[in-house]
Amino acid sequence: MNNNLISYKLDVQIDSDSGFCFGVVYAIDMAEQILEEQGYLYCLGDIVHNDEEVERLKAKGLQIITNEDLKSLKNEKVLIRAHGEAPETYKVALENNILLIDASCPVVLKLQNRIKTSYDQNEQIVIFGKHGHAEVIGLQGQTNNEAIVFQDITELENITLPKSFTLYSQTTKSTDKFYDIKNELLAKGFDVKANDTICRQVSNRDKDLPQFAKQFDKIVFVSGKKSSNGKVLYEVCRKNNPATYFISNPNDLEKTMFNQGDTVGISGATSTPMWLMEDIKKVLETY
Repeated sequence: MNNNLISYKLDVQIDSDSGFCFGVVYAIDMAEQILEEQGYLYCLGDIVHNDEEVERLKAKGLQIITNEDLKSLKNEKVLIRAHGEAPETYKVALENNILLIDASCPVVLKLQNRIKTSYDQNEQIVIFGKHGHAEVIGLQGQTNNEAIVFQDITELENITLPKSFTLYSQTTKSTDKFYDIKNELLAKGFDVKANDTICRQVSNRDKDLPQFAKQFDKIVFVSGKKSSNGKVLYEVCRKNNPATYFISNPNDLEKTMFNQGDTVGISGATSTPMWLMEDIKKVLETY
């Protein structure tokens, strides 16, 4: 009888490669250190695209502000998150005597510098990225907002592209999709100088995740709805295991998603905190 009862439990495992990327770890560590010292800290935009983690830090005194708010703020400390910022932000901070705590991801900073160099050399710049994403806004800022941004190659059909241009990518996009886009543009006769600027911590997840997803009956993918990286990695899971559920917190779980004795793998975006995946594991183990 006891053996039968045990076999009905879900067998749950967290993907050891999931959790925060080093850029997010750096930004959150910096924020927590300052919050401990002074009890509050302004942050320009959500520190990470995960509502649960943002709420946890708000409870410690983190105050999220917009670029518009920054213009009226003076003599304060403001954290720049891992996504980076456009040159205009640094200019406003200087004018308002704001001390910027710059936690921009080194991978993003390197990309910003490469785009700025290309722009200064009068290259036409096209960026594969999400419209309105914080990182992409920062990248566009390096080109005086002259770069062409597209999320899907079909968007380029309605744009008159120059014959020759330099192609960059937001750091969290799919490597495979980037190269598919490059090859399609070359096939159409464009002279494309392609720069693979995708973060290897993200692209390596693309490579390792399929094997993880195939091991289980069900996959629970944990991510904030705003996370671009989360959407990419969720699709990788779903492609390799159709029984993949996208959730943002334990409240999204339902017992009907699972069968007795299912093996369940939990994975997440590079913006998903490990503590949240562990909370979800605890809930699943009560089923």
